[in-house]
Amino acid sequence: MVPSSDIFAISSHKEFVKAALKTFRFQHAHNAVYRNFCDLLNVDPGAVKTLEAIPFLPIQFFKTHEVLSSAEPVQTVFTSSGTTGMTTSRHLVTDTSVYEESYQRAFSRFYGNIEDYAILALLPSYLEREGSSLIYMVDDLIRLSNNPNSGFYLHNYDELILKLETLDAAGQNVLLFGVTYALLDLIDRKRFQLRNTLIMETGGMKGKRKEMIREELHHILCNGFGVSAIHSEYGMTELLSQAYSLGDGIFECPNWMHILVRDPEDALSYVGEGRTGGLNVIDLANINSCSFIATQDLGKKFADGTFEVLGRFDHSDIRGCNLMVV
Repeated sequence: MVPSSDIFAISSHKEFVKAALKTFRFQHAHNAVYRNFCDLLNVDPGAVKTLEAIPFLPIQFFKTHEVLSSAEPVQTVFTSSGTTGMTTSRHLVTDTSVYEESYQRAFSRFYGNIEDYAILALLPSYLEREGSSLIYMVDDLIRLSNNPNSGFYLHNYDELILKLETLDAAGQNVLLFGVTYALLDLIDRKRFQLRNTLIMETGGMKGKRKEMIREELHHILCNGFGVSAIHSEYGMTELLSQAYSLGDGIFECPNWMHILVRDPEDALSYVGEGRTGGLNVIDLANINSCSFIATQDLGKKFADGTFEVLGRFDHSDIRGCNLMVV
């Protein structure tokens, strides 16, 4: 097993590859679901020498199986959102301290000292259900900010408007986390001209509004908040790490997370830089579940390691994942 202290100390791609291969061997040995998946692909773990040779578990397995690489007791279960009757993902977490270290270090990497910010959170759809990993993270960031003005907002938009304007005018650095539809609802009520506030959209219309392309959405949000860029977080229930975009929808990973882009016609091969395909995520913070996830997101990767998310696979378009009946 790769100790979490080693994971978060990774400082080069060479170190990442070494840690990822060690993690693969550990999870192949200790995660029955993942090992069975590898066996169906006829993968010899001893022959896996590159990132591209590692099998990526389709993310749907988190809806149908208990994906665990640890025999330790489960401390918490993160669940995905979903409409009534929909099967949701369940991420069993045996060590929440690894998740905490992951998002705390990533925040520091991209945004600096948490105590420099007032953290405001407009996340109604997440607050209204149990098991959100996003709420777990933001709640802890609010605590760590050590700022009495930090806090959650549900549907109390008028109170949030006053708080935003007051803090921004006072020169306080503010980071507003918001689910997409709620941010649009907010600027429908009030147009802002913010100078000291970062807007972080966490994605999701949640059936409340029509979907729109990122360029259109960010243009509307920039105009509504009076800011020059909209920040974004790329994370999900099945991961314990997040990538961040500081604008233009281009995401950067922390050092213990890496993106590969698979061929949409052949899930076991990869496309080149700048070409569109399915996003495979290596998240070494997932040491106790599965670090190698084939997501349902479409995107492209660039030469500097950054990536862009372009949309999602239609269920009928996913190829190469017919082993999910395991």
